[in-house]
Amino acid sequence: MNVKKQFMDGLIHQNPVTVQLLGMCSVLAITTTLFNGIGMGLSVLVILTLSNIFISALRKVIPNKIRIACFIVVIATFVTVVDLALQAYLPDLAESLGLFIPLIVVNCIILGRAEGFCYKNGVAASAVDGVFQGLGYTVVLIVMCVIREFLGGGTFGTGVLGPDGVRILPSHFAALGMALPVGGFLTLAVIIAVMQYFLNKPKKAEKKEEVAK
Repeated sequence: MNVKKQFMDGLIHQNPVTVQLLGMCSVLAITTTLFNGIGMGLSVLVILTLSNIFISALRKVIPNKIRIACFIVVIATFVTVVDLALQAYLPDLAESLGLFIPLIVVNCIILGRAEGFCYKNGVAASAVDGVFQGLGYTVVLIVMCVIREFLGGGTFGTGVLGPDGVRILPSHFAALGMALPVGGFLTLAVIIAVMQYFLNKPKKAEKKEEVAK
């Protein structure tokens, strides 16, 4: 188990959003306030980690032909637990996220890690993978929330630093389109472009060195 490699993969090299392009629906829909981003990110992190652990622990007894169905049952169990916990202790967050918490059941990030990693690796490695993949997802959500909230409303930390957050820009300077779906697409496109630029920069440098030789 290479913890450093798993950390870098989850955060950068195999980030579920900016590299694998998974879970786009929730990323585009709920990233309007910091409260939503942190809540959704941590929910996915908890569900992903627990699902990874249980699927890895049961991988030797799960029949290969029905493994996907078994994965979904395990994931749905933890999604239900998290959904009920949010409704009980954070009703405002549960209402804000709406159907996107139950829809985690079919989130490609969780099902993809179950199929591509947990079914082939041990419990410890799968737990670490869940934490770091979830962390990578959460970081992207938070970055998108901060950008869209600031540009779309002129505020920061709505729901976290108060009901209306901290006002940074006067409301008449806000680009309201950033709070709409088009703002989500534009913000995500820029983040992916920046990530791909830095990921491909070393490769381009290596090619130049090879040509020079």
